[in-house]
Amino acid sequence: MKPDKDFKLEESAEAATVPKRVAFVKKETSALVQQEEGDVLMSYPDLLWRLLIGFEILVIVLALISLVADAPLEELANPRHTPNPAKAPWYFLGLQELLHLFPPLVAGVMLPMLIVIALIVIPYFDINIKRAGMWQENRQATFIWLTGAVIVMVTALAFFEGIAIIVPTLMIYIAMIFPYFIKKKTGLIGWFDKLALAEWIMTWFVLVAATLTFIGILFRGPGWEWTWPWHGVY
Repeated sequence: MKPDKDFKLEESAEAATVPKRVAFVKKETSALVQQEEGDVLMSYPDLLWRLLIGFEILVIVLALISLVADAPLEELANPRHTPNPAKAPWYFLGLQELLHLFPPLVAGVMLPMLIVIALIVIPYFDINIKRAGMWQENRQATFIWLTGAVIVMVTALAFFEGIAIIVPTLMIYIAMIFPYFIKKKTGLIGWFDKLALAEWIMTWFVLVAATLTFIGILFRGPGWEWTWPWHGVY
């Protein structure tokens, strides 16, 4: 068969770069897909031994730290005296900070439920072969939608005086829009330009959770009021 003038035969293993493919399979011949084996690591014994070694190192480090520093424990619990402030364990302090900012139904039920749903949905959001960066297509429309969403979120948070969430939200927003205004995308800006929207959302979630936890540990004193660390940590 003589190929057409506009027909170009090209060999490539990357499905995303070659828009159309033609396969010629002879009669009574099955198509065979060959794939090179990549780097593999057996779960047993290779991965298991690495996990055991890492666990032993962690135990040794914690044991050495315990020899030179006492755990920051309070006095024995007294049912007749409630400490002020009564703080949850550090991994719940972010939720406790949310309860200080929002009504109990919002902070204790709605927000945790939305976070769980988001963590389930985000990995499947805007799936494609290469997960292109957020600014690769429709840059102006993306900027308008992003800015509008941030304005609505910041306005709603300002109504509840949620400064602890507004600050990291604005920090992430500023980092997100850098590639839109800067043409020379090298170094850190180039890395920002390659991040997808799902990665930015996850980064925002981690930064907000860390900020709320950090505030609950160091900056909350009696009555859950703002207290500077050098005035006493409770």
